[in-house]
Amino acid sequence: MGQTVEISYKPPRGKPLGSNFYFKFGASILIPILNLISKKVWRGGDNIPKSGGMIAVCNHISYLDPLTFTHFLYKNGRAPRYLGKASLFKIPIVGQVLKGAGQIPVERETSDANRSLHHAVAFLKAGHCLGVYPEGTLTRDSEMWPMKGKTGVARLAIITKTKITPCAQWGAQEIIPPYSKKIKLFPRRKVFVTAGEPFELSKWYGRENEPQALEEATEFVMSKITELLQTMRTGTPPQTRFDPKKSDLPRIGNFKKNLKPS
Repeated sequence: MGQTVEISYKPPRGKPLGSNFYFKFGASILIPILNLISKKVWRGGDNIPKSGGMIAVCNHISYLDPLTFTHFLYKNGRAPRYLGKASLFKIPIVGQVLKGAGQIPVERETSDANRSLHHAVAFLKAGHCLGVYPEGTLTRDSEMWPMKGKTGVARLAIITKTKITPCAQWGAQEIIPPYSKKIKLFPRRKVFVTAGEPFELSKWYGRENEPQALEEATEFVMSKITELLQTMRTGTPPQTRFDPKKSDLPRIGNFKKNLKPS
C-alpha cells in the first residue's frame, strides 16, 4: 500500500455504493472494534438515499464520532467521502488507507482550504455521498449542543442544488470524551445515530454569494441537526448558539491544551 493514490472523481461503484478495496479494508478492521466497544441504536436509515449525489450532515462531539457516523452510513448503503484534517493523512498506513478510500486532506483555516469546495462539487456531481460536519470542529458548547455552523455546507448545497440529509449522534463522547484520546472501553456505551428526511435549500438558490443568505441557510441546517439531537438526549438547547467567532477560544484544534488550571 505504498503507492501514491490520486484523487478520483469517478462515479461511485461497489456495495455499499462508493466503496473500494481501501474502504472495505478499513471497514473490516474498524467495524468489529466499534461493535465490541459500543451498542448501536440507529434510526432513520431509510432516509439515506441509495444513489445519487447527497450531503449527509451531522453534529461533532468526539474524535470517535467520524467512525460511528461513517459506520452508520456504510451499513445503510453509502460509503461517504470526507474533506478531512490534513494531519490524519500524515499518519503511516492510516493516511494511505484514507487516501485510497477516496478521502481528501484539507489544511484548515488556510487559503488551501478554499480548494475543498472544488473537491466537494466534483464528488457530488459524480454521485457520491459527501459527509460534512458543519461546525468544522468539535462543538465548544458547554452542554455539547451544536454550535454555530460554518457556511461552506450551505454554499455547496445551494451551488449544486443537492439535497441534505440531516443526521445527529450521541454517545460517542462517553467512549472518547471531547478533546480526549483516552478510550473508555467498559461498560459498552450506547451510540445513537439518527437520520432525518432529506431537504433542499431551494429558498436560497441563486444566493450563494450573499453572506446573509448563507447565514440563514446554515442556521436552517443546524436547526435540523439540533431537532434530531433533541430526540436522543436530555436537556434543552440554548436559545443562542455558541459562536466561535465571538469567543476567545481558537477556531480549530484542542483548545483545552492551553487552558491553565485555576
